[in-house]
Amino acid sequence: MPNATPQPFSGYLEALRAAGLDRRPVAILDLDAVAANVADLARRAAGKPLRLASKSLRSRAVLERVLADPAFAGLLCFTLAEALWLAEHGLDDLVIGYPTADAEGLRELAGNERARAAITLMIDSVEHLDYIDAQVPGHPELRVALELDASYRLGPGLMVGAARSPQHSAAELASLASAVVRRPGFALVGLMAYEGQIAGVGNAGRSVRAAAVRAMQAASARELATRRAEAVAAVRLVADLEFVNGGGTGSIESTAAEDAVTEIAAGSGVYGPGLFDHYTHFHPRHALHFGLDVVRRPAPDTATVLGGGWVASGAPGPDRLPTVAWPERVRFRGTEGAGEVQTPLVGEGAAGLRVGDVVWFRHAKAGELCERVNELALFEGGAIVGTVPTYRGEGKAFL
Repeated sequence: MPNATPQPFSGYLEALRAAGLDRRPVAILDLDAVAANVADLARRAAGKPLRLASKSLRSRAVLERVLADPAFAGLLCFTLAEALWLAEHGLDDLVIGYPTADAEGLRELAGNERARAAITLMIDSVEHLDYIDAQVPGHPELRVALELDASYRLGPGLMVGAARSPQHSAAELASLASAVVRRPGFALVGLMAYEGQIAGVGNAGRSVRAAAVRAMQAASARELATRRAEAVAAVRLVADLEFVNGGGTGSIESTAAEDAVTEIAAGSGVYGPGLFDHYTHFHPRHALHFGLDVVRRPAPDTATVLGGGWVASGAPGPDRLPTVAWPERVRFRGTEGAGEVQTPLVGEGAAGLRVGDVVWFRHAKAGELCERVNELALFEGGAIVGTVPTYRGEGKAFL
C-alpha cells in the first residue's frame, strides 16, 4: 500500500495540481510559516532593527515581502554585483557583508550616484582601500564599513569561529578606522562583526559535545560583548557610525542584549532550514520545501527519486545533506547519499513509496535551494497564490 501523505504535504500536492504546477522538482514556500517566522524573529530581537541577509532568501520578491515588515530595515548583501542589481531595482540601504575584488563592479559603483548612496562596501584592511584606489583612481566618496573578527580565541592558534577579518582587537580596528578617515574618497559609516560560532552552530541535545558547544557559546558571547563594545567606542572616536551590525539568526537574543549593537543580521530564520533543527532556544516553522518524484524501486525497501544532490556548503558532513521531511522513517543510502541525478532512499517509510509518488525535502541551509530552482510556488491558506522567481529565475548567479 502506498504511504498516505499527511498534511501539509497532501495539501501542497493538491494545491500544486489545482494551480497547474504538477511537475517536479518543485520548491514551495509556505507564506503562513514565513509570517510566523518573521514575527518570531522580531520578538527575539526585542525592538532592535533586523537587517535581512539576502543570501538566505535569494529571491527579490521574497526580500521585498519581508522588508515590508517594520521589524526589518535594510539588506546585508553578499556580493557587489548583487547589491548593484538590487539598487537598480529600487532597493536601498545595502550593506555588503564581505570584501570585494570586483574591479568592474567598483567602476560601476563609482559612476552611479544612486548606487553610491545606497551601497556600503565592507573592508577589513588597508589593502582593500589600496585595491579600490588602484581600480578606480580618483573615485568619488564611497561608503565603507569595517569588520571586526568575532571569533573566540582559546589560546595561541586555537580559534573557534569563521576565519574572516584580521582585525581582532579594539586597537587594531581603531587603527584601521583612522586609516580610512585619512584616505580621500572614503566615508566610514559602519561596523560589523559576525559571531558564527554562536549564530551558526546548533547546540541542542544531551551529548557531551552539545554541552560543550553551549558552554563555548556562553563564554564567547560574554567575551565578544566586552570586546565589541571596546571596539565600537574606539572607532566612534574617529568616525560617526551610522550602524553597528552583529549576530545572525542563531544569536539574536545575545546580540540584541549588547548596547553597542544597533542592528542584527538575520535571514535563514525566515525559511527555517534543516540546520536550525538543532538549536535549543528557537524553533522556526519549516517554510521552504522541495519535492522530487520517485522514479524507480531497485529493492523492496528502496525508492529512488530523480535528483536530490542539493548538499549545503560548509565542512562536509551528514548535517549538510537535505532533510527528508516526508515520508517518515526514510534515510539516505549510506554508499550513495544525495546524488547528482538520482537519490536512493531506504528504510521503512521508503518501502511504501511507488513510482510517481513525491518525496519532500528541506535544504540544510536556507537560500542555497534557490540556486537550484527558477521559481518558488507560494502557498497560503491552503492554496497556491502565485509564483515568484528566484535569483536564478531572473537570470542571476552571483555566487
